[in-house]
Amino acid sequence: MELRFERGYPIDSPGEVALEDYARVLTRAESTEALRAEGAPERVTGVRIAAAGAALTAALRKDIEDFARDLARRGGGSGLGWT
Repeated sequence: MELRFERGYPIDSPGEVALEDYARVLTRAESTEALRAEGAPERVTGVRIAAAGAALTAALRKDIEDFARDLARRGGGSGLGWT
């Protein structure tokens, strides 16, 4: 399943890993993958979630996008270690 954000967020590689981990833990998924915008690869537009163990509720969707937005505000995620 894919969770698409309202807009794309400028997130660097370390931030992408943090977002994928965050989404994987929240959804209890087997794996996750950040989705990059075509034509603007510096922007993450969502997350692909494989075999989620939890229902992807509106609250989970909002939480994951809020995390992506926060990463973008922090300069993309470099230096962030949320785990």
